[in-house]
Amino acid sequence: MIDLFTRSNFSFQNPEAFLLFLSFPVLAFWYWHRERVGKTAALVFSDVRQVAQTRQSNVKAFRHIVFVLRLMALSFVILALARPRLENQKQSIYAEGIDIVMCIDLSGSMLAEDFDPKNRIEAAKEVAMDFVKNRVSDRIGLVVFAGQSYTQCPLTLDYQLLRSMIALLRAGRMQEDGTAIGVALATAVNRLRSSTARSKVIILLTDGQNNAGEIEPVTAAELAAALGIKVYTVGAGTRGYANYPFEDPLFGKRYMRVKVDVDDETLTRIAQMTGGKYFRATDLETLRRTYREIDLLEKTKVETEIYTEYKEEFAQFLVPAFLCLALELLLANTRFRKVP
Repeated sequence: MIDLFTRSNFSFQNPEAFLLFLSFPVLAFWYWHRERVGKTAALVFSDVRQVAQTRQSNVKAFRHIVFVLRLMALSFVILALARPRLENQKQSIYAEGIDIVMCIDLSGSMLAEDFDPKNRIEAAKEVAMDFVKNRVSDRIGLVVFAGQSYTQCPLTLDYQLLRSMIALLRAGRMQEDGTAIGVALATAVNRLRSSTARSKVIILLTDGQNNAGEIEPVTAAELAAALGIKVYTVGAGTRGYANYPFEDPLFGKRYMRVKVDVDDETLTRIAQMTGGKYFRATDLETLRRTYREIDLLEKTKVETEIYTEYKEEFAQFLVPAFLCLALELLLANTRFRKVP
């Protein structure tokens, strides 16, 4: 019963019933007045010497428990009258969703540590998982690439599964290193080719220039535009030089300064050809802002209907009320019975 009151979905349908508790002081005063001031019946004895010698029982001190039990029974009845209940909400969402494919660069250069305190791939994973978390009814897929590309996760509404897959991504681990932007974009377009969603979007994040693959980025962008797919491109990396870690066999982990070569021109052109937008993220905060802006630009309008069912719990209070009342009647007619 105590656990019932701690639940967030617990409420009373008729809380006005609690006004009955205001009668308790009146009942307490009436009981006190009857005990202290009121007249009681008397028994007439011809000789009281035997009565005087009778030892008083300590049970008399507990005679008020009968009145306490009565108040407890009334309290439980009042709680039952207040109609305690548990709410069970059912939500139905009606929306024409958006199909989104996130395309993330896993080339070795994504290990550069210019997104303090993270490297590029860890920063990209964090904001991508936050982006997925904020979606409601959109199917989202994941394509990863380096020298080649492949689909890590097809379009899905299972956001928990998708987030777990993003968390497992590692840069510099693919069989062929490089940056095949054109092939990655073509792979993402292929995932959306048969989509019937009202809006189809690709979010492509990379930190380099196209230097691998058989498909040029502009050619893949033309294909996306022909299919009505909007591409948002994100260039990740500071301007100038960045620290890149490498393992020295003698001294362990060391750093070298490497030039950041994000192809702003090509990424801008891809976005413009498809009706998207190009973003340059030079640190973790600007990367977060980039994904927040994309999230707002491609937000699904959701119509929600909420149905609420209630489970009545008043029976839990009637049972102890009857128990208290039964115990009161038992004690009042046995141990604490008044004569006459």
